[in-house]
Amino acid sequence: MAGNDSVPPTARPDTRFTYEDFLLFPDDGKRHEIIDGEHYVTPAPNLRHQDLAGRLYIAIGNYLAHHPGTGRVFVAPLDVVFSLYDVVEPDLLFVAGDQLAILTPQNVQGAPALVVEVLSKGTRKRDEQIKRRLFERGGVREYWLVDPELDLVKVHRREEGGPLPRVAELTAENHEVLTTPLLPGFSLPLAAFFAPSL
Repeated sequence: MAGNDSVPPTARPDTRFTYEDFLLFPDDGKRHEIIDGEHYVTPAPNLRHQDLAGRLYIAIGNYLAHHPGTGRVFVAPLDVVFSLYDVVEPDLLFVAGDQLAILTPQNVQGAPALVVEVLSKGTRKRDEQIKRRLFERGGVREYWLVDPELDLVKVHRREEGGPLPRVAELTAENHEVLTTPLLPGFSLPLAAFFAPSL
């Protein structure tokens, strides 16, 4: 007589969080995200974080004001929905002129051309590893990691049809300038960008 080995195991229900779950998360001033169905919560950012995100938003916004049709820039909080199980709120994102169809009144449905995260102790590993893998498989063209502790920017740029490798590590100390082919003519001197606020 056959034992229970011949009986197929009961299917385990999928316990991953979905976008529907995401919509029920509390509005508590923290950043809630799901990546591959796992829920991540980040405390409200500090002053330095917000200062750098704001400076970058203004710099790109000023560029776009003089280059209409190039695209649109947004600062957090704004939901970016990559899939049912992947919803993130990047610190800053740029949607290029050729992909404006991914913008909806509620959120972004798909991969922005550029995603920017300002690193903190609590999010460094997630931003450098977990989110980078999501953005790589999701189709993001460029990913910047702004490091307020070291005054540097790590640039990941997609090769056509390829991965999202790190192509540059630019520092304020070396007076380097941040540029991108996504914004022709845009340049941001990092010594000024990382300079202490008054």
